[in-house]
Amino acid sequence: MGRKAALAGWLRGLDAQDIRDILALRKDAAEGRPQSLRALADEMATAASLRTAVEGLDQACRDVLDTALRLGDEVGVDVLADQLRCNGKASRAELKRTLGELRARALLWSVGGKLVSSPGLRLLEEEPPRRITPAPRTPRRAAQHRGFADRAAIAPATSTVDGVTRLVELCDVEQVTCRTGVGLRELRRIAGLLRTEECRARLWLDLALEARLLAADDGRLAPTSGSDAWRDESPASRLTALADAWPRMAWTPGKQRAASAEPASNEFGDRTRRGVLERYALLGEDEAYEHRHEVVADLVWTRPAVHGRTATEAALVEAESVGLVALGASTALGRAVLAGVTAEVADRFVPPAATTAHLRPDLTAVVAGLPSRELSGVLDLAADCATGGWRFSGASVRRALDAGHEPDALLARLASVAEHGVPPTLEHLVREVARQHGRITVTPVACCVRTEDPALLREIAGHRLLTPLSLQHLGPTVLASSQPVAETLALLRAAGYAPTTSTADGIAMVERVSRRRVEPPPPRVAEGAWRMPLTGQELAKLATALVERERPRPRFVVPTADSQRIGTVRLLRDQSLVLRDSEVVLLAEALAGRTSVEIAVANGPRSTVKHVITPVDHAAGNLKASRAPRGEHCEFLVSHIRSVRAVTGV
Repeated sequence: MGRKAALAGWLRGLDAQDIRDILALRKDAAEGRPQSLRALADEMATAASLRTAVEGLDQACRDVLDTALRLGDEVGVDVLADQLRCNGKASRAELKRTLGELRARALLWSVGGKLVSSPGLRLLEEEPPRRITPAPRTPRRAAQHRGFADRAAIAPATSTVDGVTRLVELCDVEQVTCRTGVGLRELRRIAGLLRTEECRARLWLDLALEARLLAADDGRLAPTSGSDAWRDESPASRLTALADAWPRMAWTPGKQRAASAEPASNEFGDRTRRGVLERYALLGEDEAYEHRHEVVADLVWTRPAVHGRTATEAALVEAESVGLVALGASTALGRAVLAGVTAEVADRFVPPAATTAHLRPDLTAVVAGLPSRELSGVLDLAADCATGGWRFSGASVRRALDAGHEPDALLARLASVAEHGVPPTLEHLVREVARQHGRITVTPVACCVRTEDPALLREIAGHRLLTPLSLQHLGPTVLASSQPVAETLALLRAAGYAPTTSTADGIAMVERVSRRRVEPPPPRVAEGAWRMPLTGQELAKLATALVERERPRPRFVVPTADSQRIGTVRLLRDQSLVLRDSEVVLLAEALAGRTSVEIAVANGPRSTVKHVITPVDHAAGNLKASRAPRGEHCEFLVSHIRSVRAVTGV
């Protein structure tokens, strides 16, 4: 017997309730609404269905199933117990439990005292299990005020929204290389520019990709067409988009890899992340887990196919960074993500957007909360992002002047967002940089460096960092560079100078950073997401229908009298080509019941003779009967009878 036939045969021996219980655990096999138990067995034997079923097993069930597969079919329970060293009462009870779980999923069942496994199963472990892995300690819980976790989650959630916002803005002005993905070196560079750790930069990048705020285009990472609207929204709306995107991220948490817009096909980080959220959602609103390692160990044992230790720990750190978990408990934001109502609670985890900043005398700027897009634009204009805020420097102010901003207009814009005005130290810095700005110009000839100060020109010509330019004197105020304009400008600025560009006729040029927007890729659709899951009532109905179709139907046995009557009707029909069907039946009924009928018998080519008879026998095409009124015996050829009519009173 084939393995699928064996599975179908075992299913046929179950009742409707058993089939319903199996369908409840193997809903993917029921979604196609199979028409028979053999069709159900075929669905259950597919690789996708088996993978889904095995993913729901705990480590103990995997140990038992893997051992049974190694021992082969027709192995007894006692042999399996000996192989796994189930000698004690507790281990025997655990073996019984696991066998029940495997049977409930139609993965391993017993027939005649022998265990049979589902077709299509493969070994689960590289090394054979020596015993059933015991369950870890149940994570201990402690009482905790329900508001503590929510308050503790405000700071990390706010930081994540701010970090993703700054990342999107950085990709708007910086060339972020992204070919097959953002490489580790490029990721470290981004982390340095954002003044954060590499792991946090990776999380921000993954969130931006999943929320479709960034996308790869022509070898670089660029903001999408929807990123501008996202940056214009309130902090609560931005947090909603990021929090909803986090459980969908399929990238494996904690894995050292190049950040890519598309995860590998064998990654299922979305299930890991959602599993973490669901486990913490089991807590009461006034409860918290005492120890994180107990939760991780329990998840790894409960669903080892989805939860690796490293990935689960990394997913938990990510959940805390987004504000979904805090202080060992699920926050209201985490519960809202699972319920699909994130927008209803997001405003409790981020402050409103700030429109002003505190400009300090130490040339730093700090913002209480998340800056609005307008405030970020003003500060990014003349300052660099730093830990805890922004920092002004000569280079950052020079960048604003290079973009065409006059010093007075720049100070006025800073004053419009300053809570306590522009400090004198910052005003002095802007004035000093503006005084030196533009003393040197680079003209695209191929190219020339000009200045009205001959001493400054001699200083530039002798600078060691500018040796790659191969500068040559063309006159007291002009130097020739061997490099194009862009490279010449970059080296001059790296050496501490503040050059500008001009056209060939000497007209100053304002440098503009090109802004590019790309269309985001279509959202990924999870496997089977288009299907509507069957309800419990539908599963019960399907199970009953499957069992009813397989149940043998009772054979209908025609009574002897009816059988004879039917045979007579068929015979008379074959012997008479004239009588109607109703007349044939009437004659057969008279023959079986010895009742009288009136028949018309052919007497020549155009005439008939009527007789009232009581048929008594029928053989070889002749009808034997007694004729009224005297009861004399006579015979008639069936083929000569032209009509049959019922009579009464005879």
